Amino acid sequence: MEQPGPAGIAAVVAAMQERLETLTLAEESRRDFLATYQRTTGAVSRAVDRGVFEDPAWVEAWDVAFANLYLSAFDAERAGGDGVPRPWRLAFDAPAGLPPLRHVLLGVNAHINYDLPQALLAVISVEQFADEALLDRRRRDHEQIDGVLSDRVAAEDAELATRSARTLLDRALRPLNQQASKRFLRESRRKVWHNTVELHKARVASPDDYRIRLAELELLSAARIADLLAPGQVLLRLAVAGFGVVLPPPA
Repeated sequence: MEQPGPAGIAAVVAAMQERLETLTLAEESRRDFLATYQRTTGAVSRAVDRGVFEDPAWVEAWDVAFANLYLSAFDAERAGGDGVPRPWRLAFDAPAGLPPLRHVLLGVNAHINYDLPQALLAVISVEQFADEALLDRRRRDHEQIDGVLSDRVAAEDAELATRSARTLLDRALRPLNQQASKRFLRESRRKVWHNTVELHKARVASPDDYRIRLAELELLSAARIADLLAPGQVLLRLAVAGFGVVLPPPA
């Protein structure tokens, strides 16, 4: 399957649809994150068209770079698993019988905590990082995504409700869970920007420094999976304990 290219977000949505339509029975649990991500990508596209962002062309380029990291991991796993980053490998290998919400969160962890800083670096060059005014615009557009995601929380919760039975407690906690989702998405996005800056410093230093720091981020993101699989009300727990990961100062 070809990766989406310069055609932009529309090509990303089409690439996701192609993968949705070719999921095998053994891959069915991957539908939860993939379908959620496709709908969210469509929401970003509509926000671009509405003029929500300061630099819509940059946001579109970022969205394509971001999606390609997921699609590459998805396709590599289908091809045998070589080169799949650990957070994605653990997400793909999770038990198929997990509730749909857990599969979505496993994908969100790999994609936001691990992929997103890399996607931002792909569309913010070393020279652009030195331009404070430009970097501020990039950061504001990055933060503006929070509004797009928050607007999707209720709709995505309803979509997941159609994929699995919910207990009386689940239904009673639904408003709290939606607020918790919005909170941890904002929290993780702030940490993503911190990690992007840390990775940028490493790429300026040397390719080896960058590889070391990226490997640290990969391990931190993979370690989050234990929290996502622990029993209990996962969204409420994440709202309190946090969802994002933070790269420490370099050794």
